[in-house]
Amino acid sequence: MPLTIRLAADTDAQAIAAIYAPYVENTPVSFEYDPPTPEEMALRIRNVRAAELPWLVATDEGRLVGYAYATRHKERAGYQWCVESSVYVDRSSHRTGIGRALYARLFEILRELGYQNVYAGTTLPNDQTVKFHESFGFAQTARFDSVGFKHGKWHDTAWWHLSLGPHHNPPPPPRLLRDIEGSKAADR
Repeated sequence: MPLTIRLAADTDAQAIAAIYAPYVENTPVSFEYDPPTPEEMALRIRNVRAAELPWLVATDEGRLVGYAYATRHKERAGYQWCVESSVYVDRSSHRTGIGRALYARLFEILRELGYQNVYAGTTLPNDQTVKFHESFGFAQTARFDSVGFKHGKWHDTAWWHLSLGPHHNPPPPPRLLRDIEGSKAADR
């Protein structure tokens, strides 16, 4: 069975929490100290969907192996065309193209919705994540030194920007996710 990417459901929360937990417990990739429970992950999925943004999961032979989602960058009206992205892949499936497939689909949906800018934060050093984002055309726009403390030391972060297409003036407001469900970008 080929890799399948679809919109997340509450029932995916346990598998998503299991993928995310090692990043929280063993790395500074996330500045959370305690892994979220499946119930907390289900709430996060619902909050992203309530904001009319995509949370995607990838399954391989029926097993959830990764996820990617977008959240609002800022709440003020002038930022409505900007989102932040995140992608996580099960450790056993690293370097198999799952993260790339998830991000490609996420950005395709965001373009269809009318978003203009995607931002992503990364903990440094992290050459693999930096190269991954650069391969999509992200450019580093900011660096924060010693911004997060985890595992007994301070860590730097970098913020990356990706333009999703031409910036229209004035831009139409972003569309709602429910308005494109069933489209080629949303359903594959």
